[in-house]
Amino acid sequence: MDFKGLIDTAKNTLQNNPGLVDKGGDALDQVTGGKYAGQVDKAQEAIKKAVGAEQQKADEPKADEAKVEQPKADEENK
Repeated sequence: MDFKGLIDTAKNTLQNNPGLVDKGGDALDQVTGGKYAGQVDKAQEAIKKAVGAEQQKADEPKADEAKVEQPKADEENK
């Protein structure tokens, strides 16, 4: 795979999975103790904008939000 192909693959992956950008930023914040949180947040937004993921983020629910579990009927009556 050439360099352009690698960039296109990374771009497509981030477009389809914008949560990966967030996970990477969270990992950086954890390693640095949040010291550069502002810069990391700006970089995350720039990456999302560059790959076109910020539009999907607004249009689609996050994976975490889509998997909200409802309490079972047995647990509600306890």
